[in-house]
Order: sequence, then structure tokens, then C-alpha cells
Amino acid sequence: MKNLRVSMKTFVATICLIIASQKSNAQYDAMFTQYMFNETFINPAYAGSKEAMSASMVHRQQWVNFPGRPVTTSFSLHGPIMGNKMGAGLSILNDRIGVLNRNLIYASYAYRLTIDEKSTLAMGLMGGIDNQVNKFSDLKITNNIGATTDNQFSQNSASATAPNFGVGLYYNTKTLYAGISIPRLIQNDISFSNNTGATIKTARLEASRFTYYLTAGYLFKLTDEFKLRANTMIKLVKNAPAQIDLGANLLIKDLVWVGSSYRSKSALSALLGIQANKQLLVCYSYDYTVNKIQTYSRGSHEIALNYLFSFKSTKVITPRYF
Repeated sequence: MKNLRVSMKTFVATICLIIASQKSNAQYDAMFTQYMFNETFINPAYAGSKEAMSASMVHRQQWVNFPGRPVTTSFSLHGPIMGNKMGAGLSILNDRIGVLNRNLIYASYAYRLTIDEKSTLAMGLMGGIDNQVNKFSDLKITNNIGATTDNQFSQNSASATAPNFGVGLYYNTKTLYAGISIPRLIQNDISFSNNTGATIKTARLEASRFTYYLTAGYLFKLTDEFKLRANTMIKLVKNAPAQIDLGANLLIKDLVWVGSSYRSKSALSALLGIQANKQLLVCYSYDYTVNKIQTYSRGSHEIALNYLFSFKSTKVITPRYF
């Protein structure tokens, strides 16, 4: 067998290959610092919570300079229907980690109950598919005679597609929101075979492996020109430590967002956002990792765009802070 001289990048990718060749768990969710732009992926009841159609795009480069790092891009579109009595949305996500490439597409539906003039309670359902493939052909191999290919890594694995569903509740007023959800109800375990390329899928409903999301936020009006938005997200999985995100963002003259957040045992983040006009918001965040990974990376970068459509029949009267 040829004696391979493997670079650091190839080594990490090969480790990903070894793991992927055994068993892949499709249940994990992509990580975002600006999760408020991806609420429909977390909680389907969020669909239609704004007065008009809302479109968001988020791109995240995690652990920059770390070989095989996660790179994630998402797009979501949601809005009210049936006179604000219901909401509907569509979410698309691409997630790459090492050789693993995942594509998710989900549709969301929410039924919205008006409790009083100021508050609404929504119940949501979501359903979609999760496709994943191991792109072994992306590996860069160099051997002792200068060849840059290897037959063992020349072909990708079989592509595996599995369905999934989620549920959620979402309560909101103009200054407060709270939600609870299980975005992935079905546990999909996918095995890839190196010899045959066959894919074996096991799908089951297993409550002990649910991932629960609890979200909440409140807007404090400090003065006419300054508002403070505090928010949190708690991620709960059985037999694992709770992941807690705590954040605070100051809104200056309804034009500039400046804030920071902390993810338990993971990262400190800084955020800057510009409200370009009443409909377009542009935000950037930087994560400083607070564990050993920071030694090998340059932190994580994330950019988010949100556009709130305004139709003749749907006039946006008040700004939305969540």
C-alpha cells in the first residue's frame, strides 16, 4: 500500500471519513449565533408572527482556519395568511462539516390564536426532508510520488434522504415572546457502507432523544432613542448538559443594533446590525470560542440579512424587534 504523506487538513478530513463510514446521526441541528433569523427552523409556530412576509438569509463560517470546520447557509421565508389567523413558511439549509454535506428543506404551518389585542398564541407544525452525502472526492491526498488522487477517495457515498417533523408553541406581544419546540421528532440513524455504497436508514420516534428548545425575549424601552432587547435560548437533550444562549442588544434610534451574547462553555459573541431602511436589516456577529478550539481557529463569523416585504394590502405599521 502506498505510503501517504497527509497534511493536517487531509488528516482531519480522513477522521471525518472514518466516522461517516460507520454511522451518521441526522438529528443534530446547525448552530447559529443569530438564531432569531432562523426561528422557523427552531419553532414552526413562529411562522406568520410578523405583519408581512419576511425573508432571511444567514451564512456562518465556524472556527475559521480549522480544517473541516462547519460552514452553514440558511434561507427562510414566512408570513401571515388568512387574515393573520395562520402562518406559513419555507426553510432551506445547507450544512457542511468535513466530508459530510447536508441539505434540509422544511415547510412550516402555524395556527394563530388572538388572546387579546396585544398578544397571540400560535401552535405550529413543520415537515420536510434531510438529505446527506459524504463527499469523499473533496479530500486532497498527496502521496510520496506526487499523485493527488486515490481510488479509495475518488467516489462519494450514496445519498441518503429521510423525512422529519416538528412541533412548537409560540407566544408573543409587541415587547415579549416565549416559545417551546421540538424541531426534529424522528430519530434518523444513517449508516454508510464503504464496500457497497448502500445506505441503511432507521427512523423511529424516540422521546428520550428529543431536543427541546426554549426561547424567550423582552424589549425594554429605555428612552425614546434607546431600546434594549434581552433574549435567551435553552437547548435541552437528555443525558447532556443544557446549552444556554444569553444575549442583550441595544437599539439606537431604531437604526443601529449593538450587542453581545454568551453560549455556555462555547463562545462569547459580539453583534453589529444596521437597519438600512424600514424593511432591510443587515447584521454581523463574531464568536470568540472559550474552549481549546480557539487555539487552532480564528473564531466564527456570521452575517445575516432580513427583509420585511410590504404589500398594499399589508401595511407594516409598527417595527418588529423579534
